[in-house]
Amino acid sequence: MNRRTALAGVLALSTGLTLAGCSSSDSKPELKVSGAFMPQPVNDMAAGFLVVQNSGGSSDRLTSVTSPLSDDVTIHETKNQTMRMVTSFVVPAGGELDLERGGNHIMFMKLKQRPKQGDKVSVELHFEKTDPIKVDLPVKETTHNPKKQ
Repeated sequence: MNRRTALAGVLALSTGLTLAGCSSSDSKPELKVSGAFMPQPVNDMAAGFLVVQNSGGSSDRLTSVTSPLSDDVTIHETKNQTMRMVTSFVVPAGGELDLERGGNHIMFMKLKQRPKQGDKVSVELHFEKTDPIKVDLPVKETTHNPKKQ
């Protein structure tokens, strides 16, 4: 009887530790957007830039962006000075996805109107795990390039 009780205790303890391990590694992404802007477009295309910070314990993926400004909004990466469309970007756990000039960014094609400096362009960021996030991109001067802190 004593041996069975000890075995049951060991099984209960190991099961509890296993479950505790699962719940902590299963923590959700916690996303926040900062530094959003769009340089004033000079033709029927525009780019958008922002930072998605993830303070959660698991990664997420930015899978698409939608906006009333254009029916053709895509996400692009820049490698070796070449731009190409991608299907998603990782937002690492405890890290950030930086969409910046000269790097990864949002592209708006065939603009329905051309926003001017001082306007705001609304976008909705869609993720694999978390709910969409609505963001207003303030339209800045064409050459705007914020400095990193």
